[in-house]
Amino acid sequence: MIFMTRFSSLILILFITGCSSIYYSALDSVGIQMRDILIHRVVAARDTQEEAKEQFKSALEQFTALTNFKGGDLQETYEKLNDEYEDSVAKAEELRKRIDDIEDVSESLFEEWEEEIQQYTSPSLKRSSQQKLRETKKRYKQLIAAMNRAEAKTKPILAVFKDQVLYLKHNLNAQAISSLKGELTSIESDVSALIASMEKSINEADQFIKTMEK
Repeated sequence: MIFMTRFSSLILILFITGCSSIYYSALDSVGIQMRDILIHRVVAARDTQEEAKEQFKSALEQFTALTNFKGGDLQETYEKLNDEYEDSVAKAEELRKRIDDIEDVSESLFEEWEEEIQQYTSPSLKRSSQQKLRETKKRYKQLIAAMNRAEAKTKPILAVFKDQVLYLKHNLNAQAISSLKGELTSIESDVSALIASMEKSINEADQFIKTMEK
């Protein structure tokens, strides 16, 4: 709560300065370190992945419902699918932004850490800090790689959904819907792979957060 209150009171600095280094320095001046910001952003990205996972599941369910259309308001069914597609696009874009935010603060954090290591006069403390930095970088690389892999899997799925939505927009009839059934198995497989990848990334985020909070 303290972090969020301070974070909210200083968020305008980012827009005023347009410079990450000044932004992080300003936060540090009120006791919010880049380590805290990194943890906060990893938590936010993890939660967004959870939301994205559920959103893509929902979109698949609507696509399946459309291919199983047996009668009723075809326009309404199409509009539901289009809404699911647009929500999926928005959630994928949000996830990309979350990952970019993590990469931005991690770069600044590691640069600062490396600079401060050189300030030690104690050899043992310097070696300990260097070891901690190496371990943190290793865990971070695993985390960001998992997040990027999961986010990348959204792109081909969204491309397929977009094709189907556009096709139905101009060919809204039972025959067009029937033609979509051939895509269903492939989409189901892709969404399953996406969900598995996101779950792995979410687990990586949980582990990273635990180690950073020790």
